[in-house]
Amino acid sequence: YIQSQAQQFSLMSQLYFIFPGCFSNILCSAFTVKFETQKFVEEELSNITMPEMKGKEGRFQYTITDVKITELNLTHADLQFIPDVGLLFDVQNSSISLSFNRQILYWFFYDTGNINASAEDVNINTALNLIRDDEGRLKINNISCDAKINKMKAKFSGTLGRVYDFLGRFLTTGMRFLLNQQICPALNHAALVHVNSMLETIPVRSEVDQFIGIDYSLIDDPVVTSRSLDMHFRGMFFALSHQNHTLVNYAVDPVIREYDRMVYLALSEFFFDSGMFAYYTAGIFQMDIVNEKMPKDLEMLLRTTYFGAIMMLNPALVDAPLSLQLAVNSPPKTSIKTSGATVVMTAIVKVMVLPPGQPPVQLSSMTMETKFNAKVSMKGKRLSVHADLRRFKIFSNQSALESLALIPLQAPLKTMLQISVVPLINNWTKRGVRIPLADGMDFIEEVVEYHNGFIVIGANLHFSKGLREMIKNTPHTIVPPAEI
Repeated sequence: YIQSQAQQFSLMSQLYFIFPGCFSNILCSAFTVKFETQKFVEEELSNITMPEMKGKEGRFQYTITDVKITELNLTHADLQFIPDVGLLFDVQNSSISLSFNRQILYWFFYDTGNINASAEDVNINTALNLIRDDEGRLKINNISCDAKINKMKAKFSGTLGRVYDFLGRFLTTGMRFLLNQQICPALNHAALVHVNSMLETIPVRSEVDQFIGIDYSLIDDPVVTSRSLDMHFRGMFFALSHQNHTLVNYAVDPVIREYDRMVYLALSEFFFDSGMFAYYTAGIFQMDIVNEKMPKDLEMLLRTTYFGAIMMLNPALVDAPLSLQLAVNSPPKTSIKTSGATVVMTAIVKVMVLPPGQPPVQLSSMTMETKFNAKVSMKGKRLSVHADLRRFKIFSNQSALESLALIPLQAPLKTMLQISVVPLINNWTKRGVRIPLADGMDFIEEVVEYHNGFIVIGANLHFSKGLREMIKNTPHTIVPPAEI
């Protein structure tokens, strides 16, 4: 969900990614976004090329060639949201400097030279309408543009410069008309072709690792109000092997009240639950601890605890290897409070003896309940989680008496989890998941706050590249000068 707040000469935009399991909010500062937009518009207009002008006025014949825009001064530019319209970029009382070559024949006199002209009181009003395309990407659907140059002056140089200064009014009138006709088509092409090509590079459905992926596609069209641009994203993890097997969202909707950062992302409990569910569906939460993976002190304790069971089963198996089979029996569940985030995981642990050349034999089955502290962080465009084991408990699935006998195993099994299982989980989660931003845009100065039912991540938005450079680096995209 994207929400933006506009003030007199500043623009703050909140971008909420509303996911079935996650809700995010991004605030974009006026200065950064307006500056990059203004810079992009200036670059696009600077690349306008205009056709040769030929004409005749009385005994004058003229040809105008090599028209170049030498400077743009968009001194009064503003960026704002217009309800039911879209994003508005407005330029008022600005100026454009340009030059062109002249060839003029007057009777038998032939003259060439350069003309420096300036367009003043330039007003450009451009509104972008944003939609969701068929693949769920953000797209500029159409652009409305109105450009007007109210004044234009020209200064002649050359041998006959003073003689036909009066011709300047005639030439500048034609040049002003032609330039008026070029501005909007150039901006239309820049938005509908160039910017849309960049938006197409932002991943909306991608792999996180070899097991799971994430869907960031838009659910519906963005909604623009006087202070916000609201976008709802699907934002849900899925197992690559079962891409249509997903959870139902029962999470609370996050509420964003912070305004100190340019960007805010609110992540609900379901965002994390869908990730855990995807890993669970992919069958990742299973492992065998045997041989060198088994700590020696734990193996000795298991042999002591189950010595009687082994002897009753087969005395010849006393020296056979032992293993622990861990399998999570339900999707882990996330809980987010103001004190932090936790993940509860329940697993079945089987103690197995491994007779050489024979199938494994189960000695015992127990239930393991664990609670992890989850620390969420963001760096650049990647969101990651680090887990620490907080609570651990085991009990027998067979009898209360056996549960008492398992008490000595509590501490060694907890140590084993901290050494073997927790690093494995963190190895998956530390890689993080990419937040859908274009290359050249990153989050900086990130802060994380925990609320009841969701996490809010605040950050500032940094452009490491200008918009035009980002577009140039878009694969299979050519950005030529605008020409009509």
